Amino acid sequence: MTDTLVFDAAERLFADLVTPALVNAAEAGTFPDALWRAVSENGFLDTLAVGDGLSGVVDAVAILRAVGRHAVPLPMAETMLARWLLASAGRAAPAAPVALAPVEPGDRLEAGQDGGGWRVRGTASFIPWARHATHLLALAGPAAFLIPIDAVSLRDERNLAGEPRAHATLDARGERLALPFGIDRDAVLRFGALFRAAQMAGALDGVLQMATQYANDRVQFGRPIGKFQAIQQQLALLAEETAAATVAVTAGAAQIAAGGDLFFAAATAKIRAGEAAGKASEIAHQVHGAIGFTHEHALHHLTRRLWSWRDEFGSESFWSMELGGRIAAGGAVAFWPLMSACVGHGGFARPSAERLVLSPCGRGRGPTQRGG
Repeated sequence: MTDTLVFDAAERLFADLVTPALVNAAEAGTFPDALWRAVSENGFLDTLAVGDGLSGVVDAVAILRAVGRHAVPLPMAETMLARWLLASAGRAAPAAPVALAPVEPGDRLEAGQDGGGWRVRGTASFIPWARHATHLLALAGPAAFLIPIDAVSLRDERNLAGEPRAHATLDARGERLALPFGIDRDAVLRFGALFRAAQMAGALDGVLQMATQYANDRVQFGRPIGKFQAIQQQLALLAEETAAATVAVTAGAAQIAAGGDLFFAAATAKIRAGEAAGKASEIAHQVHGAIGFTHEHALHHLTRRLWSWRDEFGSESFWSMELGGRIAAGGAVAFWPLMSACVGHGGFARPSAERLVLSPCGRGRGPTQRGG
């Protein structure tokens, strides 16, 4: 399978280049330029933008699982999405990172004509890696606007994992990009949720590997703690959560590539990965004991990201309400037809290089739905 080959390639690259020292330096504010050049030269950033329609989503998810597994301190998911949007609009992508806004479900931006151009106004929260980008790709209405980052007022913050985030105030002119029908802010939010879920699935796999290795190495009462039934049970639960999140993510990506519903796939993946993140982090720290809470141990690189990522691009509670609202809007009689339609044919129709079209399942009804 191509996604396995891509995952292996990304895994080898990150295993060689991403060290605990590099992650710590990135959290201290040093952008890893050499690592960025490596991922760019390997073509990872354009995975979603190449090919017909959404055929690249499976490979993109495979790469992002490796990103999460190694706590790669780069805006990989955001740049993949930005380059996909730019390619969809026929615009060449900058070589540097491109920030996206808005990424929070409640944020909205407005755009209007200003003389011979366009001006974008509004505020956007928790924009990933904005300070390290050269441009901000702002979505307002049915269009996107490419704005030099120098024209945006940024207030820097960091998430719990130490990754850079920013609050932006926009009142700036930008280059208007005409996006194909069906590619809009809601689509970006859903892809962002799926991509964060993929990173979380990778981080869960890394946590499982660390916990298993530690249980085999740590000797107590004359034998490895992994030989104790209580620890074995905890590790089995950790493996179960990891597998469930990985299946939700990979199955969702396969459905989207085959023409399945983007909303359904993103919502279920983010919900399941979010639930797994809380349980798995608790188990991993219990297995590691006191050593797992120290800064010197690498476990926190993954668990802090799991805690942070579960709230980005919509938390599992947000997506649960959205999914529940869509199902409730159809009533009990429509539940099974809705489920079978979403899994097989909903959301984005069969991928096309020219156009992405929404199916009836993607449009739906109900007060919780916004756009496509």
